[in-house]
Amino acid sequence: MKTKKVWKTFSIFAYEKEQAYLRKMHNAGWKLRHISGLNLYTFEACAPEDVIYQLDYNPQADMDKAEYLQMFEDCGWEYIQDYAQYSYFRKPASAMEGPEEIFCDDDSRAQMLLRIFKHRYLPFAIIVLVNTIIGVFRFIRYPFLHPYIIVGVVVYVDCVITYIVLLIRFIIRYRQFKNRR
Repeated sequence: MKTKKVWKTFSIFAYEKEQAYLRKMHNAGWKLRHISGLNLYTFEACAPEDVIYQLDYNPQADMDKAEYLQMFEDCGWEYIQDYAQYSYFRKPASAMEGPEEIFCDDDSRAQMLLRIFKHRYLPFAIIVLVNTIIGVFRFIRYPFLHPYIIVGVVVYVDCVITYIVLLIRFIIRYRQFKNRR
């Protein structure tokens, strides 16, 4: 069977974009086989078909894995794999009775975003905060500006700005789900 490998990244809150990308690939005749490494998507050639892909972020899914997967299978979703604590599912659009998602309401979507925030964003934000405090104290004690330090500070500030943008995007998205109830 013909395969295709694509390296593609999505931010931690961009699961909807990833779902849309996987659907687009399936419509073009490439169904997801698996994801490995650092976001290396392996696709398998198939007949073009409109297939809906859904992701669920559930870090505790391993505890009751059989029951968890059975719940989705009972609703017609095919389990593909787990990757980075996301579970990947797909279902042909022709098998659906109108718009269908694995989340039945906005509260469930908001809860998934909150799980992502707590398990992915928050730990890294704490590391960034601790490193910022350490960096400030080091700079106060040793205030010289070597060119390598300047480059490091620029890269670090870029990372902090990126995480602030992600935080703002999370807050906006979370409020959208909470306000639609």
